[in-house]
Amino acid sequence: MLSDKLIKSIIEKKSPIVVGLDPRFESLPADIRTKHLENDGSTLKAVSNALIEFNRGIIDAIFDLVPAVKPQVAFYEQYGIEGMIAYKDACDYAKSKGLIVVADVKRGDIGSTSKAYSNAHLGKVEINGEMISAFEADFATINPYLGNDCMAEFMDDIKTYEKGMFVLVKTSNKTSGQLQDLKSGDETIYEKVADIVCQWNQEICGETGYSPIGAVVGATYPEELVALRKKMPKAIFLVPGYGAQGGGAQDVLGAFNEDGLGAIVNNSRGIIFAYQKSNLDYKSAAREAVIKMKNDINQALEQDQKKYW
Repeated sequence: MLSDKLIKSIIEKKSPIVVGLDPRFESLPADIRTKHLENDGSTLKAVSNALIEFNRGIIDAIFDLVPAVKPQVAFYEQYGIEGMIAYKDACDYAKSKGLIVVADVKRGDIGSTSKAYSNAHLGKVEINGEMISAFEADFATINPYLGNDCMAEFMDDIKTYEKGMFVLVKTSNKTSGQLQDLKSGDETIYEKVADIVCQWNQEICGETGYSPIGAVVGATYPEELVALRKKMPKAIFLVPGYGAQGGGAQDVLGAFNEDGLGAIVNNSRGIIFAYQKSNLDYKSAAREAVIKMKNDINQALEQDQKKYW
């Protein structure tokens, strides 16, 4: 089961970290941008090829240190079809290096539309009797606003192809409380969503005790993080908010169970653009940033008596 694979990789690499592949063309190293603009002109193809080169460099630098990467599709979609070619390459290349891929697509709809989203990012499509993958991802992030039947459409592919999803529960952005903190009876909306995730966890769970139906819970709300950890003991938490959004190792501790597992912490800009605050090249700087983050979180876990290795 995918949840077992992720947990085992976290233990083997001693690294509860996912690297966000959120490239911005204007932030890429100047030599990469210049080379591709000279080759292809001021075109979307030039941008796509630059993103591909940059992402592959990041993946080469960190694949032995982390269990997973998380490409955020919006940073590719903005460049149209050429951008989506770069997105697919990021997924494919990461998989070729043995990494788990979290497709940060935040999809969510009902019926055949939701099923089509699942086919694209977790399952396969049938073409003339053959089943073919569109994008090679393992997990997908899901917006649960349309309810249980939205998430249900992803379950067949999760079970058939050993995939998973991370459901948005309590996100890290400042205005998340506008809707997520509203009360429905005795619970907030985000607690209601956590209840749904917990129900799915009972239906499908791996031998490590964790389910491939995980939850997105931000590091920027540490008190809520602790409460939600108790509410969803079998869910793996995908934790944004570390680094550029202000969260640190102490802020993410509540995401982990007493066994020191159950969470994977995302860092995007703080790793892929670490070179901007370093004298190192972008690949070496990214590797150094991962090692620093890894040591930071592991030291905090050990001090909190949650050593998992």
